[in-house]
Amino acid sequence: MSAAFRRVLLKLSGEALMGPQGYGIDSATVKGIAGELRDAQALGVEIAVVIGGGNIFRGLSASERGMERSAADYMGMLATVMNALAMQDAMEKAGVETRVLTAIEMREVAEPYIRRRAIRHLERKRIVVFAAGTGNPYFTTDTAAALRANEVGAEAFLKATQVDGIYTSDPKKDKGARFLPEVSYQEALSSRLAVLDSTAFSLCLDNRMPIHVFNLGVKGNIVRVLRGERVGSVVK
Repeated sequence: MSAAFRRVLLKLSGEALMGPQGYGIDSATVKGIAGELRDAQALGVEIAVVIGGGNIFRGLSASERGMERSAADYMGMLATVMNALAMQDAMEKAGVETRVLTAIEMREVAEPYIRRRAIRHLERKRIVVFAAGTGNPYFTTDTAAALRANEVGAEAFLKATQVDGIYTSDPKKDKGARFLPEVSYQEALSSRLAVLDSTAFSLCLDNRMPIHVFNLGVKGNIVRVLRGERVGSVVK
């Protein structure tokens, strides 16, 4: 079965790399995600990835505990670089050529983010991992992912989560939460559905970028989404 997309951006949370442990990077979990991305790339889809840093450091949480916000956010960006390098290592061990491009320059460990270079890597069928957010404090990795998706001309924004898609409320806290397989941008805004943060959502809305929300914990879901199967929820 052929792919439904030519190029996509996948947003992973830092917590997705923790596996069963409560902190850091679980090598078996990262290896599993790398295998899923290898299978997805085999469809011929050009894939970019943005990974959060919450498994190592959360800038907003540190700010709420008294740390100066900009310093806390920069520390969070550095955590995303660590995650990106871990993912690069796992994917290359799985036989997938990968490049890490970072918004904060650190030439010894990754390439600086340059839009045209990122597109060239994608065209050469390398998986590109964008690290260090936008390079600026006060912006989340959701916003960085939405920005990069639009910059490189992705056809869809894929958000991998720990639940099956979009619900009317948090299904882990509310047993009466209703699953929504398809939502319009207007419905998501008016119902205040927690799809992405407001800045990231606005970027997708303004550029008519479809958002696919699905459960990363179900093996094969990334491939199913890329094939156009009804998996998770879609905002369009």
